[in-house]
Amino acid sequence: MSDTLGFRVNVKNHLEIGGCDATELVAQFGSPLYVMDESIIRNSCRLYKNAIDKYYGGRGRVLYASKAFSCLYIYKLIAQEGLGADVVSGGELYTAMKAGMPMEHIYFHGNNKTPQELELAIANNIGRVVVDNVFELDRIEAVAAAQNKTVKILFRIKPGIDAHTHSFVQTGQIDSKFGVALETGEAMDIARRAAGLAHVEVVGVHCHIGSQIFELAPFTLAARVMTEFMCDARDKLGITMTELNLGGGYGIKYLLQDDPVEYDAYIKAVAGVVTEVAQARGFSLPYIMMEPGRSIVGPAGITLYTIGAVKEIPGIRTYVSVDGGMGDNPRYILYQSEYSAVIANRAGEPDEAVVTIAGKCCESGDILIKDIKLPKAEVGDILAVMATGAYNYSMASNYNRIGRPAVVMVKDGEAKVVVKRETYDDIIKNDLL
Repeated sequence: MSDTLGFRVNVKNHLEIGGCDATELVAQFGSPLYVMDESIIRNSCRLYKNAIDKYYGGRGRVLYASKAFSCLYIYKLIAQEGLGADVVSGGELYTAMKAGMPMEHIYFHGNNKTPQELELAIANNIGRVVVDNVFELDRIEAVAAAQNKTVKILFRIKPGIDAHTHSFVQTGQIDSKFGVALETGEAMDIARRAAGLAHVEVVGVHCHIGSQIFELAPFTLAARVMTEFMCDARDKLGITMTELNLGGGYGIKYLLQDDPVEYDAYIKAVAGVVTEVAQARGFSLPYIMMEPGRSIVGPAGITLYTIGAVKEIPGIRTYVSVDGGMGDNPRYILYQSEYSAVIANRAGEPDEAVVTIAGKCCESGDILIKDIKLPKAEVGDILAVMATGAYNYSMASNYNRIGRPAVVMVKDGEAKVVVKRETYDDIIKNDLL
C-alpha cells in the first residue's frame, strides 16, 4: 500500500498508523483491536469547521453524528475542536454529558424517544430536540410542562430525495420510518400544531437524505427544498425559523475505486443554494448545521486481527479465518459492505491470492471481506481492515459471548486505550442465577 493520510509502510515492511507499528500495537494490546488516528479525526473536524467559516461566514455549527462512534474520549475530543454532537439515544446523551460536552451544543434525534430519555434531556437543558412525529411532539410538550421549561425544537422532514445509495441507508424518501413528509402536507401540519403549544419553541427544520453519498446534487437539492419550506412556513403560518440542519451522509473511501467528494465541497455547495433561495424569498439567512459522522471517524480507524487458519477448498475458495468477525464488524452481514485490507506485518508485499476473510462466529454468513486479493496469508499474520472507524465499535455485539475489542487512540507515535477490552466477567456481569 502507498502512504496515505496517517498510514504508511515502515522500514520493517509493517503498516504504521499515527506513527505506531500495527504489529507492535497487537503485541501490546492484543487482537482484535480497533485503532484510531487522533490526528486524522481532528483534521476532519477542522476541515468542516473551517468550511463553514469560509463559505458561510461562520453562521453555522458542525455537529458530530456520534452514532458512528461514541465513547467518552471522542465527545471530549470533538468538544475541544468546537463541534457539537448529534445523539440518538439516552445512552449517547448520557455519555456526552459525562464527557463534559456543553449541553447547548447537543441535538437529540431519533424516531421514538422514550419519556425517560426526554426527561433526561430536558432536565439537563438539551440544546435542541429534533421532533420526528406528532406523537413525540405531544410527549415533549408534556415533559416540558411538567418541568416548567420551554424546549427548542426542529422538525425532521423527509424532503423526498433519492440519495442513490443502499436502500437500508436511505432516509430522506417518503417511505421511511423517520420524519414527516412534505408531499402530504404532514410537515406543515406538525409546524402548525407546534405553534399552538406553550412549552416548545419552533426554531428550525432538519433532514437527512442517506449515507455514504458520493454526489453533491442530492445535498444541494435538499438544501433548496428545505429552505423553501422554511420560507413557506413563514408565509403561511407566520412561523419564522432560524435554523437549518442538513444532516450528514457524506461518503468515504472504503475501496480503491471509491471517489468521495472533498468534505468542504458539501458545505460550499449548500451554502450557495441556501443563500440564493433566502435572498430570492426575502428570508434571513438561517444558521446552518451539518452532521458528519462517518466522514470524521471512518477513515481514521482500522481493525487489527490475527490470522488463525487458512483453509483452501481447491477450485472453490480459500478462507482466511481471523480472531474477530461479525461481533466486531456486522456491516458485511447487514449491508454486504465492502472493505480493503492489508497484511500488516508484510504490508509492502505484492498481492497474489484471492481469499475470503472469515470471522470466528458460529454463522456461515460471518464474513468480513469476500474475494479480496492479498499477499499469501499465513497463520499468525496480522490483518488490518481499513476504514473501520465508523459503525464498527458502535454496532459491535457480544454474539457467541465474545468480548468486544479495545479501542486504542494513536497520535505521534503514542498509543492510549480509550475503551477497555471486555473480559469474560464483563460479559456475565448482568447475569443472575
